[in-house]
Amino acid sequence: MSILEGKKVKLFALGSNRPLAEEIASAIGVQLADCQVSHFADGEINVSINETVRGHHVFVIQPTSAPVNDNLMELLIMCDALKRASAKTINLVIPYYGYSRQDRKAKSRQPISAKLVADLLQTAGADRVICMDIHAAQIQGFFNIPFDNFMGLPILVNYFLDKHLENVTVVSPDHGGVTRAREFAKVLEAPIAIIDKRRPEPNKAEVMNIIGEVKDRVCIVVDDMVDTAGTLTIGAEALIKAGATAVYACCTHGVLSGPAIERIKNSALKEVVITNTILLPEEKKIDKIKVLSVGTLLGHGILRILGDEPLSGLFTYSYDKSKRELL
Repeated sequence: MSILEGKKVKLFALGSNRPLAEEIASAIGVQLADCQVSHFADGEINVSINETVRGHHVFVIQPTSAPVNDNLMELLIMCDALKRASAKTINLVIPYYGYSRQDRKAKSRQPISAKLVADLLQTAGADRVICMDIHAAQIQGFFNIPFDNFMGLPILVNYFLDKHLENVTVVSPDHGGVTRAREFAKVLEAPIAIIDKRRPEPNKAEVMNIIGEVKDRVCIVVDDMVDTAGTLTIGAEALIKAGATAVYACCTHGVLSGPAIERIKNSALKEVVITNTILLPEEKKIDKIKVLSVGTLLGHGILRILGDEPLSGLFTYSYDKSKRELL
């Protein structure tokens, strides 16, 4: 048992990203509690909690990345087990929120799956949800419990500050990402550009135009996630054709499904910077992909939640222009 901020606390890791869970536990100075996830012969999931959680503030670390349905079901079953074992509070740390792109009805007779997942988590017993760079801000309103959306921006922008790049333009891959790109550009003191594109079907994009000056500039494409990397690699090629001297990309969530790794490997991209919200398997590690850790950030956030302190201080920073670094 660990006592933090005068409260009994336990951290559990399920199956999707144990290395990140271990980093979070190390950041707050506790050991991961003992639980086991097993499967019956027909594929049903079972969770066994091997120590008491009665009266404890419990944090469960589980990104709902691929295989999304298995990882989500593990989380729901764990919630139910904790609720029935009399945990005081059940706090779900979901660095990557699966189904977040299904946040609205884009066409007739479509589901809003992000809302359905929110309902399932609350019904299972969650008291709080902690995410990183949720794909659509309105998902926070799908919950009737506290929802904390952590920002990966300080970690990503600090990496590029350390590179001391010159003549930088920050690029939004679409009109919807302009706010994110503007915040990134503000710290780098750089202009922004926008890739104007259309999607004839899911996971496919066509670049129509580039809005902004990219000729003889180092471009940094900023997004919340990279999935199949089709849009990203097409955008990088368009930027090079428009005169960019180099193209970097960064995002919080490296989904990297299907042909993503091969596309990045053969693309015009110089480097793709992601975080470890989703575990990157060994077979997907290539020289062009750089992984940054969010473990310490999430750990400090948990400590603030336990201490009833505001989280906003984790995402505000000052910038020393003379030293080009975050303070």
